[in-house]
Amino acid sequence: MNVRIYDALPDEAVEIRRNVFVEEQGFHNEFDEIDKHAKHILLYDNNFPVATCRFFEDDAAGNYFIGRLAVIKQYRGKNLGSLLLKCAETEIEKNGGKYAFLHAQIGAVKFYEKNGYMKYGEMDFDESCPHIWMRKIFSEKKK
Repeated sequence: MNVRIYDALPDEAVEIRRNVFVEEQGFHNEFDEIDKHAKHILLYDNNFPVATCRFFEDDAAGNYFIGRLAVIKQYRGKNLGSLLLKCAETEIEKNGGKYAFLHAQIGAVKFYEKNGYMKYGEMDFDESCPHIWMRKIFSEKKK
């Protein structure tokens, strides 16, 4: 697998997100203003784009958000989602981030818990799909 990080939303990420979130899951508001200032991670298998996510800093307190994590259907179950999270977390920590937040679909909560995220707050809905906020606190680096 090859990993690339982009400052602008690449066409390959648009295509993956459109396939997963719009066509498969029926979300209509997949693309937003956040895409313009987020970093976008793409995983490639022999130059074929197979998975993507985005991350962005929310404030000067070291709070970052990870979102729009999507893996194309034929590559699911190969731990690519965990690899994407780890890549985003590494970049966040390199930039001094202390927390990663995400808004998880209820069906993905166990996946995120397995990757060290904890639920907080109440369940809410995004386009009629139940979601819950989750966060991961990065441990302080040893000096």
